[in-house]
Amino acid sequence: MRILRFQTHTFAAPKTQASMAGTITFTMIKPEAVAAGNSGAILNKMEGAGFRIVALKKIQLSAQRAGKFYEVHAERPFYGELVEYMSSGPIFAAVLEKENAMSDFRALIGATDPTEAADGTIRKEFAESKAKNAVHGSDSDENAALEASFFFSDLERF
Repeated sequence: MRILRFQTHTFAAPKTQASMAGTITFTMIKPEAVAAGNSGAILNKMEGAGFRIVALKKIQLSAQRAGKFYEVHAERPFYGELVEYMSSGPIFAAVLEKENAMSDFRALIGATDPTEAADGTIRKEFAESKAKNAVHGSDSDENAALEASFFFSDLERF
């Protein structure tokens, strides 16, 4: 048996293509889409659009954890309902990779309101309403990196 000994150090993870700005985005498949059994079809649409799944997990957020994720909206009138909704059932969190990931993913998911979403988009096909719109998509490269790090360590990204 080989025993490895390590000194205590803090290591900075090397920059990989999956962590460079512009090549990753973050998404969540929301509770109603998971409950409706649409997760597989939604993930297939993502892969079919050329996204590589770098990290994926199914979890249920506690109200506290959902509140932390959405704290940027804490002063907004919908914050409490959003936290309650996002902690109401399991979600899939994922990091996706592709050139121009954030902008391409925003185009793939469509408008927040599914009645305004273009045909062929995820929200047009799977969303129930503006509030229950099937998926979350990061709105900037910076937020994609922050949101991905909220759910995944570098060791969980492949």
